[in-house]
Amino acid sequence: MAVCAVCEKKRVVGNNVSHANNRTKRVFKPNLQRIRVQTPQGPRRMYVCTRCIRSGKVKKAIR
Repeated sequence: MAVCAVCEKKRVVGNNVSHANNRTKRVFKPNLQRIRVQTPQGPRRMYVCTRCIRSGKVKKAIR
């Protein structure tokens, strides 16, 4: 469920690299926040990444 509702950013896979250069798989997850978003159908709660919130791609709903 770790997907941004606006930009569809999702988890990506990489490696943990130790000092001895041993590599093990790890996951990078997007920083998602559950916020009330103003949509054409009315206010809805969505999971949105902080970059979309900060860049103004989302209009926050006012209670």
